[in-house]
Amino acid sequence: MSDESFENNLAIQFGRNIRAARAKISMKQEELCGKANLDRSYLSKIESGSYNITLAKAYALAAALQCPLTEILPEVNGVKIK
Repeated sequence: MSDESFENNLAIQFGRNIRAARAKISMKQEELCGKANLDRSYLSKIESGSYNITLAKAYALAAALQCPLTEILPEVNGVKIK
């Protein structure tokens, strides 16, 4: 797998994890954006896997979702985040 393909797959899985964590607590995108200080179109692109975000934004999203960072970080090459 190429580096670009790996990064794309990672971004897609991260986006799915964000969407799942948000759905788990019945939070709308607009609410999450307000809590994480993000634009809704930017969050939409994160959830669709179109963007690789900074670690700081990942922490902001976890805090806004009130979940551990480990819940939204995807498994990488069989390495699970605990």
